[in-house]
Amino acid sequence: AIVWDEYLTGPFGLIAQYSLLKEHEVEKMFTLKPGRLPQADVKNIIFFVRPKLELMDIITDNVLREDRGRSPQRDFHILFVPRRSLLCEQWLKEQGVLGSFIHREQYSLDLIPFDGDLLSMESESAFKECYLESDQTSLYHAAKGLMTLQALYGTIPQIFGKGECARHVANMMIRMKREFPGSQNSIFPVFDTLLLLDRNVDLLTPLATQLTYEGLIDEIYGIQNTYVKLPPEKFAPKKQGEGGKDLPTEPKKLQLNSAEELYAEIRDKNFNAVGSVLSKKAKIISAAFEERHHAKTVGEIKQFVSQLPHMQAARSSLANHTSIAELIKDITTSEDFFDNLTVEQEFMSGIDTDKVNNYIEDCIAQKHPLIKILRLVCLQSVCNSGLKQKVLDYYKREILQTYGYEHILTLNNLEKAGLLKLQASGRNNYPTIRKTLRLWMDDVNEQNPNDISYVYSGYAPLSVRLAQLLARPGWRSIEEVLKMLPGPHFEERQQLPTGLQKKRQHGENRVTLVFFLGGVTYAEIAALRFLSQMEDGGTEYVIATTKLINGTSWIKSLMEKLEPAPF
Repeated sequence: AIVWDEYLTGPFGLIAQYSLLKEHEVEKMFTLKPGRLPQADVKNIIFFVRPKLELMDIITDNVLREDRGRSPQRDFHILFVPRRSLLCEQWLKEQGVLGSFIHREQYSLDLIPFDGDLLSMESESAFKECYLESDQTSLYHAAKGLMTLQALYGTIPQIFGKGECARHVANMMIRMKREFPGSQNSIFPVFDTLLLLDRNVDLLTPLATQLTYEGLIDEIYGIQNTYVKLPPEKFAPKKQGEGGKDLPTEPKKLQLNSAEELYAEIRDKNFNAVGSVLSKKAKIISAAFEERHHAKTVGEIKQFVSQLPHMQAARSSLANHTSIAELIKDITTSEDFFDNLTVEQEFMSGIDTDKVNNYIEDCIAQKHPLIKILRLVCLQSVCNSGLKQKVLDYYKREILQTYGYEHILTLNNLEKAGLLKLQASGRNNYPTIRKTLRLWMDDVNEQNPNDISYVYSGYAPLSVRLAQLLARPGWRSIEEVLKMLPGPHFEERQQLPTGLQKKRQHGENRVTLVFFLGGVTYAEIAALRFLSQMEDGGTEYVIATTKLINGTSWIKSLMEKLEPAPF
């Protein structure tokens, strides 16, 4: 039997479905929780866990409550994902249960494939560890993951990077390569360039509301390991004359990835362009079903029948996405969504970023969700290179008085991460950065975009702009701006063994792996995919990250929960 640390079930589900594990003689699966382990007629029990102390306490509890008198005795094994931890083993030893484990191993799960061009480590606390706790474990895992990738797909000849963490990862990779001289492989390199980007080089992008189809699904419902849970009432099959007696109450769970043709086509479009695609598709599908009336001969009927499964799959896919689009539309057409977006766009285009904002004031007074407030205040701070003392103090005071003083730690964390800070030296660099990198485009075409700014209806994600400019004309053209952004920028070259240098055929694209250290949003992924598809782009992008994030999940990971004292 396997006992799962609950957080790992999602990522593992992408690699090995339960059916596969069953074939390999896994009888039962349990979720790790305190108390006795459930009854199961098995000899071996394997714990799959992240190396976290609070989980060790639960395991200790499980092992100590195990009935020693029963026969046959059950054997325990523990697998740490992604690395063994001395601290955890020491802890188990102090609890007196370390000896109960026959095998203590690690399962190095670094980069998990989420889609054809997307890999993630799904390490939720990576950003917090790197920027607040100066803990570089996740960077080590990132470097390890990149070494594994190079072992499979060849050494990456060029490495570019921007930010402190990027520098660390590159140094670790170079060191690992030196320490394992045998790791030089004779595989023809798939990737031409690796671009390492720190999340804190671009703190702005995740705070803004994503406006692509996939981005909005994530903003509103949250996509967990390619699955989304949606309110079921929109998906109930409509039957005549019954009335809504038995509406389903379980949330509807759907998997979202490029395997579904329709989703692959609309996921990266701006939401305003999705409706027309769906209605076009509906016409095509109903026309295809009409064909059956014209099928006269046996051959024609046979051909129609052979296409049926595909047509039915397309029809149900269309029905699902039409329902999702309706759910999202209800929200995006609401007044509050519009007001919130207007304020975001004003900040990003540089309007009134240096004074207290009326909308934010009203939202605090009406006690809107705290995360919404924090996202807006941080956005304002980032778009103004920090806030003036009295504006910052005013916001902090209002937030603490409305939402409670226990949030003082959260504000402190946001300050440490550079999201909510005092404007240093009274200078605002953001307008210079915005103009040089063309981060704000006034005439954005959402239906047939010609620039990456369509993913936020006007704002071009800074991180993706850096990737775009690196490919053409190169970073030399933007030296001045790079100096204004946090952390060093650098370039490293890795020697390839003779005979493996690429001779590029005419018209062959370069392949760049962009690794976001600290998280990436679906809108940035959409923007990179858009660059890959550009006719004259000449570069294809593959995306890797420590975690798929959105503004809400990102701010949440930085929040501290202060439990009130039990008086």
